[in-house]
Amino acid sequence: MCGYPSYLIVFRVSVQLAFPTMFLACTCLLIVRCPDKDPSLVPWNPGHDERHKVQIGRGTFLKLESSATVHSIIIEDGGKLVFSDTPRVPITLRARYIVIRNGGELHIGADKCPYTSRATISLVGRSTEGPQVEQFGKKFIGVDRGGVLELHGRRSLSWTLLSRTLYPGGLQYGAYRYDRRRGSRGFNVRVIDPGTARLLRADRFDTHLWANESRRLQEFLRSQPRGRIVAVAVGDSAARSLSVSARNDLQELLGSEQARHLGYRQPWAIVGVIRASESFVVEDRRLYQPNGSTGMAIARRDFQTYDGTHFTVTAFSEWVHGVPHCGFRVEVSKGVVLNLMDDTSSWLPGDQIVIASTDYSMYQAENFNLLPCPECKVNQVKIDGKPRYLHMGEVIDGIDMRAEVGLLSRNILIKGEMEDSCYGQNFCHFFSHDTFGGQIRILRNFASVHLSGVELTNMGQQILGSYPVHFHLAGDVDQKGGYNPPTYVDNVAIHHCFSRCVAIHGTNGLLVKDTIGYDTLGHCFFLEDGVEQRNILYHNLGLLTKPGTILPSDRNAIMCVTIRDQVYGNYIPVPSTDCMAVTTFWISNPNNHLINNAAAGAQDVGIWFIFHRAPTGQSVGQYPEGQSEFTPLGVFYNNRVHSNFKAGLFIGSGVKTTESNAEDPREVLTVDFARFRPHQNADPRKPRVPAIIAGLVSFKNNDHGAWARGGDIIFCNSGFSDNGIGLTLASDGTFPTDEGSSLEVTKSIFVGESINVGCNGGQNRYWGKGAHGEYRTLPRNRTFPIRGFQIYDGPVRITQCTFKNYMSVHERYSSALAFFMRNSWQISPQNNVSQVKLEWNVNLEVFFGKPGQWFGTNSLDGDQTSIFHDLDGSMTGYPDTFVARADNYLVRHSGCLSVPRWNGVICSGKYAQVKFPVQKNKCL
Repeated sequence: MCGYPSYLIVFRVSVQLAFPTMFLACTCLLIVRCPDKDPSLVPWNPGHDERHKVQIGRGTFLKLESSATVHSIIIEDGGKLVFSDTPRVPITLRARYIVIRNGGELHIGADKCPYTSRATISLVGRSTEGPQVEQFGKKFIGVDRGGVLELHGRRSLSWTLLSRTLYPGGLQYGAYRYDRRRGSRGFNVRVIDPGTARLLRADRFDTHLWANESRRLQEFLRSQPRGRIVAVAVGDSAARSLSVSARNDLQELLGSEQARHLGYRQPWAIVGVIRASESFVVEDRRLYQPNGSTGMAIARRDFQTYDGTHFTVTAFSEWVHGVPHCGFRVEVSKGVVLNLMDDTSSWLPGDQIVIASTDYSMYQAENFNLLPCPECKVNQVKIDGKPRYLHMGEVIDGIDMRAEVGLLSRNILIKGEMEDSCYGQNFCHFFSHDTFGGQIRILRNFASVHLSGVELTNMGQQILGSYPVHFHLAGDVDQKGGYNPPTYVDNVAIHHCFSRCVAIHGTNGLLVKDTIGYDTLGHCFFLEDGVEQRNILYHNLGLLTKPGTILPSDRNAIMCVTIRDQVYGNYIPVPSTDCMAVTTFWISNPNNHLINNAAAGAQDVGIWFIFHRAPTGQSVGQYPEGQSEFTPLGVFYNNRVHSNFKAGLFIGSGVKTTESNAEDPREVLTVDFARFRPHQNADPRKPRVPAIIAGLVSFKNNDHGAWARGGDIIFCNSGFSDNGIGLTLASDGTFPTDEGSSLEVTKSIFVGESINVGCNGGQNRYWGKGAHGEYRTLPRNRTFPIRGFQIYDGPVRITQCTFKNYMSVHERYSSALAFFMRNSWQISPQNNVSQVKLEWNVNLEVFFGKPGQWFGTNSLDGDQTSIFHDLDGSMTGYPDTFVARADNYLVRHSGCLSVPRWNGVICSGKYAQVKFPVQKNKCL
């Protein structure tokens, strides 16, 4: 039931057939003609005139051959504009807007003939300038009825994964840096492992003041194995008590020619290799000067680690205005090389990439430019800087934690030209930078739109409907709507943008594939009104999704309480419940397909299935109230969620679908209550259709790896690691909401603390000791009780799952299984556990909580009635037993076994749940 055995195979075929490149039967009969080779095109070189309003109409077919600046362009009535692919210099077209309609066409490359040169469309203008264009606004490319927009850049790999861990500074044990101005008299010595660049030993020998320090220095050097790197830097002075024997050892062991002649207060630095030839040594010495400044003695030598990383060891020594100064550096040289999973030979020097965070903070994402690397293999690239943070490149404990690496550069660039700072009515109290970028808007009944190999930056506006890519009420855009080939957004990089990434609004059947959304404001991949269905999101990457102002769910706490123009009366929004839900993949209708995507860092949630009880916005009335909550889930397969603050995956909740009023003063589209209950044909009278969450990978999310409410929902073949709470299942199968529904997790792995210890910094809030004494980043708080699987009401089932490394320490509890904290809701005795495996490094199997910081009084109804059924004894060692809280005297009897460290009891017997419905203000 959880593997998509035949259905997924059929679906994969349909995805391939959706691409024009796969129409082999047709393509083999066609002669491919690049659009700029059309003999009917007339060369066009309009020059630069910001007042020139261009109209390309019937019978006008233009080939842009050089850069140009115009006021605007309207392409209509069969007119055509094509970018030349053989210009002498790259083409940049600047305009306030471009409208394509009524048979007008804009082409840069073609699907069978990708553009090979460099082309830029730069959208210009301030929000305070000029009139709005009806249906489009300002600063845009707009495709209206009958318009054709075909942009096809060079094909390159969109994103991949690290295949080897990338360490801070580019070295496995980190770069080393030491500077000292006083208190360093004598020989300062560092010993480095040549195979790993790891600092092994650090010591100081005051051979100026103490005679016995020479002997200790000799013993230290003689104890080092052949081949070790030794760096020495003199601080202050090292010569007065330095023995002849020690000077000879420095020559014999390190190859020094200058140690014999080292004098009073002379700066000296050396980098050598123990018992190597003299060719391995580098040293430098300066004479002391009466003015107290000597110049710097520097010794620097390059080495190479076992894995091929080049690094430099530097030692230096000097006097500056009478103050001694010495130090060391161990750092990468010749650039840091990334090892990647796929062939990246399509990535070029000068291209920009981003490496995702693999820690709790999304702000550990880093971007770099690529350097030439003739020595690199096809799956390697060299970057122009040194990483600040740890980026994992391993599968750990069965969980794939390899960092995503995305290409941000494309040879077709569409960008907004920006001001140096925020201005006008652009929410400058929230943003210091200009947020009035460009936009692409596609309207219903367009003729053809395909975007591939395109880069979008400085796009989007903090205005409703003004997004980098916006399909606006376009209806069916696949074969069902008569589009052949179907519409797609493929291999597009959207980065440093100001409002979403791809907005799918009132649009069905769109394919969004291999597209990156990085450093954007508001929901990134965004389904808007709750009516959008059959869209395919395949192998997309979203990261660094930040709050925006447009919807309540986009906003952070400050925006939430400040923006109140749409609330009723004096209502003050509650940020934690009304807002604070910005999400990378915001899916407002379950009948959409998510496959192989990565949500690699959002302020709140990675992927959120959220439900519109009724269609909203301009889609009002398109389905009956409540239908969305009953609609079966599309394919959800092999998606990754990590580095999100609230949750990696969230299934549940809805949005308020009514305008603010006296009875409910909250703004429309505020986060609201809803529950997912999928049934056949979205009809609650028909059988349930389980929602299958297959192959989810969830790690390093501050709060939840995943949360799901409703039923039936089944998680399988999934992995949860280093989350505050791995997975919470909150079924509605008890009274009174949706009796009979349930949730299940099966064939999955839960890990409390992995060897991904993270990296302090990048807005990680908590850094402390882990279960094995190591320092690591921590979720939520140093004292937050970590839980693998959390039960909330029920019935829920966990079966054939493995738990690893849940180790409580004195600061915090860490348990494999636990219950929702401060729970006032009922708990079902049909919460079943079976065939679980607890590895040796789980020291707290179950925990019912205790009064304190996180659990409060631990005395609410749900707290006291927490219970589950161990069907086969795999959790407790006692088959067919119930596990309940120790003070649950409705369950506890004389035959129960007390487990104090769980705050629980193991009891035999049969237990049922009884509900007494009591009307408000009535007594039993």
